[in-house]
Amino acid sequence: MTDQSSLPSWRDTRTRRDIEAFVASVTEGPDAVPVEERIAVFDNDGTLWSEKPMPTQLHYVVEQWRTAAERAPELAERQPYLAAVSGDFGWLSAAIDKHYSGDDSDLKTIIQALVGLTDGMSVEDYALSVGEFYRTAQHPALKRPYADAVYQPMVELLRYLERHGFTCYIVSGGERDFMRPMTQANYGIPPERVVGSAFGLTWDDADATVKYSSSLAFFDDGPEKPVRIWSRIGRRPLFAGGNSNGDTAMLDFARKGPRPGFAILIHHDDPDRGDAPYDAGAEKALAAADDAGYTVVSVKDDWATVFPQAASEVDGA
Repeated sequence: MTDQSSLPSWRDTRTRRDIEAFVASVTEGPDAVPVEERIAVFDNDGTLWSEKPMPTQLHYVVEQWRTAAERAPELAERQPYLAAVSGDFGWLSAAIDKHYSGDDSDLKTIIQALVGLTDGMSVEDYALSVGEFYRTAQHPALKRPYADAVYQPMVELLRYLERHGFTCYIVSGGERDFMRPMTQANYGIPPERVVGSAFGLTWDDADATVKYSSSLAFFDDGPEKPVRIWSRIGRRPLFAGGNSNGDTAMLDFARKGPRPGFAILIHHDDPDRGDAPYDAGAEKALAAADDAGYTVVSVKDDWATVFPQAASEVDGA
């Protein structure tokens, strides 16, 4: 029998029981894993919060591209500025799905335009811009602030693991400094435990500040994820969570260690509670789940609640 108070938004299914049994196996008794080795890593978009109709960072940059196209109308004749101006978010979403299927042709176009937005900007100014976006923007489909678009069961899982001595990290294909302004408030994860893609950085001696360059230092997805986990953390994770083909290397890094870890794969299969169902970009991961030993988490079957109660709902508005 499970303890409902520990993970209240998780249904009493085999998935939840397997998670609890694994945590007990590595934290109790003479074979317990030392606390310093209890590392958990999680993807962000689609794993900790909603990524459809497009990842949150794309929402932010779309607004920046739209502004750039207003200043230089000729930009609106080509992608990704055309998508931003026309509202053709389908092109942007398809570009991400193509990436997860192994085709980066459109993603390269997005990245080239993306790094141009921050070239020469200080890290502090970028953080202020991103912070303002998070304060005012709403999820385009859910029509609620992004803070209310987190997956409540996953936030509970972070706290549950921490109570059992785990240190949790975010390891995402999303850009590191875009995530940092919101991870503490949304997930209780401080900025120093955020690992993600990164723009190039330079030191400006005259201004005594760090600024962005016109390049992408690395794209933290696929095989790059375990490399960045090792370079940033220096330990193999014991628990990992993802939702896409780009997460399988990270999940395997946890599963196939000297002491096999636990890996969950979020499957978006619930059309009725505001979380858009989709398999695109996760087909390979889902097909490999049984053989790889991933525990597939069904949003429909395993989560009693998907999103936190919005402030307006609490207030009765």
